[in-house]
Amino acid sequence: MNKSRKGLFAMGLVVLVAAALPLLPSGGPDRAVVAFYNLENLFDTLDTPGVLDEEFTPGAQKQWNSERYWLKIERKAEVLKKLSAEAGVEGASVIGLCETENRTVLEDLVASEDLKDLDYQIIHYDSPDKRGIDVALLYRADAFVPENSRAVPLLLTNEEGQRVFTRDQLVVSGRLHGSPIHFIVNHWPARSRGRGGEDFREQAAKLTRSLSDSILAEDRKARIVIMGDFNDDPTDLSMQHFLGAALERDSLGDSRLFNATAPLFAEGQGSLKYRGKWNLFDQMVVSKGLLKERFRGYYYHSAHIYGPDYLLQQEGDYAGYTWRTYVGNWYHGGYSDHLPVYLVLERKR
Repeated sequence: MNKSRKGLFAMGLVVLVAAALPLLPSGGPDRAVVAFYNLENLFDTLDTPGVLDEEFTPGAQKQWNSERYWLKIERKAEVLKKLSAEAGVEGASVIGLCETENRTVLEDLVASEDLKDLDYQIIHYDSPDKRGIDVALLYRADAFVPENSRAVPLLLTNEEGQRVFTRDQLVVSGRLHGSPIHFIVNHWPARSRGRGGEDFREQAAKLTRSLSDSILAEDRKARIVIMGDFNDDPTDLSMQHFLGAALERDSLGDSRLFNATAPLFAEGQGSLKYRGKWNLFDQMVVSKGLLKERFRGYYYHSAHIYGPDYLLQQEGDYAGYTWRTYVGNWYHGGYSDHLPVYLVLERKR
């Protein structure tokens, strides 16, 4: 091969390599954390017209005031900072949240002393929930680049055919350090509705499944994280049958979803305690695309419940339970009635 041909070949090789570069992950750490946290009624102190938030105002029986509000903001931020440190990471890349009243409280949260240097951005839509509580997504601007997001309403009706207003489901797609990934954030209807609530959660599960199926129809290897407070355990029908989240990684069968937090529940762990028993309502479900180690992109490594002693009551009748902000109208000054959960994702260079 003469010199001119060698030169053309080298130039062609450079062009081919340059064209391939955008397909590779664009830097970032080999480990990332995705977390979910139920903030337990993170309300501001204002009475918002048309929203049933009067109990969280200074003049109500709970006496919810600025001092208590800012302490709650400080404590939520503390949890989110320490949670990622447990996994050896400075700041979770993506955080799903529920029971947040509006964008303002989220702005206060990300501007707090513990989180302000991590440059968290906010994805939030006001939902039609009568109490005004919503789901949201926080993401580090240096870690995740959102490409699209939408709030999908869960359309429910009661026995009289009247609309039952509840939280939307938040779908966010983007790139985590260059790797495509999708998030679906949930807060399914509460158990306090009795049998009706169970039916509603089954309908919520069907909606979540349809959202994940639509993503997988376009890309069967898509990486999807479904997270939230599902108000059911991994073994309940809503999760296992209607959502189709398999309990064991090695026995997925036809299911395209694996409940990464289910093995923790099988060991007796949980995210909230009721009548002496741990429930695991806060869960992380992943698609098959996250279970396989591939050259490009993140894959699932492990799932965890963050439950250090400082998040639990240490004495009294509720020793061993989550340390809540309120029990009824009695102010406890704690963190939340739920423990956060998180995934560790890894990738190969």
